[in-house]
Amino acid sequence: MASLPEFQSTEKPLLLIVDDDPLIADTMSFSMSTNFEVITSHSRQHCAQLLRQLRRTPELALVDLGLPPLPHRPDEGFALISDLLKISPEIKIVVLSGQSDEGNARHARTLGATDFVAKPCNPVDLQAILLRALAFRALDARQRAERPASPLIGNSPPMQKLRAQLQQYADSPFPVLVEGESGSGKEIIASFCLHHETKRNSKPFMALNCAAISPNLVEPTLFGYAKGAFTGATASKSGYFEDAADGTLFLDEIGELPLELQAKLLRVLENGEYQRVGETQKRVSQARIVAATNRDLRKEVRTGNFRADLYHRLSVFSISVPPLRDMGDDKLLLLTHFRQIYATQTQQAPFSFDEEAQKLWTCYGFPGNVRELRNIVIRLTAKHPGQAVSFSELETELDLEDESPVLASHPANSARPADVMIETTAKASLDAVVDNALQRLQHPAPFDLDRMLNETERTFIDAALKLAHGNVSQAARLLGINRTTLYNRMESFAKEQ
Repeated sequence: MASLPEFQSTEKPLLLIVDDDPLIADTMSFSMSTNFEVITSHSRQHCAQLLRQLRRTPELALVDLGLPPLPHRPDEGFALISDLLKISPEIKIVVLSGQSDEGNARHARTLGATDFVAKPCNPVDLQAILLRALAFRALDARQRAERPASPLIGNSPPMQKLRAQLQQYADSPFPVLVEGESGSGKEIIASFCLHHETKRNSKPFMALNCAAISPNLVEPTLFGYAKGAFTGATASKSGYFEDAADGTLFLDEIGELPLELQAKLLRVLENGEYQRVGETQKRVSQARIVAATNRDLRKEVRTGNFRADLYHRLSVFSISVPPLRDMGDDKLLLLTHFRQIYATQTQQAPFSFDEEAQKLWTCYGFPGNVRELRNIVIRLTAKHPGQAVSFSELETELDLEDESPVLASHPANSARPADVMIETTAKASLDAVVDNALQRLQHPAPFDLDRMLNETERTFIDAALKLAHGNVSQAARLLGINRTTLYNRMESFAKEQ
């Protein structure tokens, strides 16, 4: 059993810098050290190991997109943004990357990044951006501490259904499984609606993020341990089950719980019994369990990554938090809510939308859910205080790659020269392919359809990249596929060479 590592506390905010270039990491670390305590990492994998060793979670992260093992692609950086928010939903992430095309910037913000800065960047400007993100983080913390009458904003049918479920399950002693997409607000549902608004509100509320802790420390953290149970266990310590007493134990990211611990958790759920690590004495828990996940646990059960019996025990009551795209005009209510909060707390006049921008806001699907909406409001508050935001100004804040109907409906985007050029070029290319096919099939030589399709796909990808001047997001739009699919096919072709 590994010992629990220490991290020296400091009054400075903790900044995590993730960049595989040592020179950039060292330079940024030195530049930011005046206002921040800095730790560095060089890859997504190393970052996960580092964060699980720290007792203190960073308030801020400065992340590059191009990380090993695929530094020429943004995939690892995108995945790291999701990982960081899974470990610490409150962390503010600023992306600093040379892969700075507008599509990458928009997608990073959709995943939950607060801001995107292109390399190279003036350290003074970057420090100002980080300090601004830190200030908004403090505002969010203050808002959570003040706890409004209800955190559920909206009147749409999905929101009404959610309220009805919460009212039905709130005071039940049985486990509740809260499911929903990243950024949809599962943590608020668990902490506020299923604890602070229940009869258990005077009892302890303990929360463990299963993704934020090293797998070999989950068991002693949950169940406690006896003195000498493992290296570093210099005294006996109670675990979360014991500390929760007859209150609520919230297990966030329950899908990350190691299989070997799932059986032990199941035993506690069935009869309340558990043991501290290194003890034989049985203890009994009266805590009510609330678990949350953005994974499809039914699928995880089918693939053998999650125990079926534990899933059924956790989901005695199951609540699905609706994605923002299904909540209609609730998007406008949330806009008003967050806009007023940030304008008031920053002592700035709130921004507004012109008619076209408001239509775009209502039509947009918000793939990053409430977290994305809140971050957009933060950026608009900082950039356009007291101003009317136009369609084009709002468009730059949104990830519209997979929302072409929204753009197509706007007059300004009905006939773009690049789109007309690609349609003409594509038609000419298709005619050439048909003529070539007729000639090849009439030839007596053996014909391989799979090889020909592969070569044709490669040709169209090369042509789209040339027309888009290497902009992968634009090339993907020209080809009618999403950016991730294009990256995957480009990687596949590279491996064949």
